[in-house]
Amino acid sequence: MTIVMDPADMTLDELRLALAPEIASAAMFDGWTTAAVTHAAEAFGVDPATARLAYPDGAMDMIVAWIERIDADMAAALPAATLQTLPVRERIRSLVQFRLDALAGLDEAVRRALSIMALPQNAARAARLSWGSADAMWRLAGDTAADYNHYTKRATLAALYAATLLAHVNDRSEDKAETRAFLDRRIAGVMRFEKAKARCTRPSDETFSVTRLVGRLRYPAR
Repeated sequence: MTIVMDPADMTLDELRLALAPEIASAAMFDGWTTAAVTHAAEAFGVDPATARLAYPDGAMDMIVAWIERIDADMAAALPAATLQTLPVRERIRSLVQFRLDALAGLDEAVRRALSIMALPQNAARAARLSWGSADAMWRLAGDTAADYNHYTKRATLAALYAATLLAHVNDRSEDKAETRAFLDRRIAGVMRFEKAKARCTRPSDETFSVTRLVGRLRYPAR
């Protein structure tokens, strides 16, 4: 049974995540402003003054809360136990598609958010946010890499998601069909890259060597 918490009983951190989807909807028209927070608070039944306290740094705090809420909803909807029956490619596709579906109908809010995140003063925080979402996706996909692969996988997925997000907000095709095709192509490219990287990083005795082959032809193993 799902327990619905009374907004009056929420901490500010709980409130910031709870209000985030409503703020994103309001940001379509009001931008990522205190007006959007006010509209969201009124729709949620909380005091707007209290709601504004949850976002002390303004627009960027609102955007961060929205993305963290999507991260949390993604983990709840697609836990690792559910995804483990799928090939890795399908795990990643499902996770990215979930995030895109969460943005349905909010293209203008996404465009405004991306513009704010691109400002020089927000670049470092935006990069951490992108990395965090990529990390969340890989962990749900079952990745346990602890070496440099941990970093390359997350950097690659963060870039893939950023590119797909841009395609998504500019997609005018029916039901975002072009975005889904774009996503499939990008994932296919990443999978090819991962396979090639795996071949290149195998221990030397597991990789093909022309020199070793010639040696064995000249001096067959006894």
